Amino acid sequence: MKRLTCNRPVPSTRPEKKFMVRACDGGRERLVHFGATGYGHNYSPEARTSFRARHQCDATLDKLTPRYWACQYLWAGPGGNTRQPPR
Repeated sequence: MKRLTCNRPVPSTRPEKKFMVRACDGGRERLVHFGATGYGHNYSPEARTSFRARHQCDATLDKLTPRYWACQYLWAGPGGNTRQPPR
């Protein structure tokens, strides 16, 4: 874990997660895996709005949680990858 840079997501070593990050906040550290695989690549504006509302992304403050990183890294911004999900 010490080889990872603080607060910089990298691809996860777990097959069921997309990313991992060494989360550092206020002298505390934690390895956080986030982003479920198997759901395709639907990061359309509609999906983004729904995810952010469902997970209350405007209220996420703790960097040591997967919810924070999913909201700030995967689902932030106006758009993203719009490839069709695998069938």
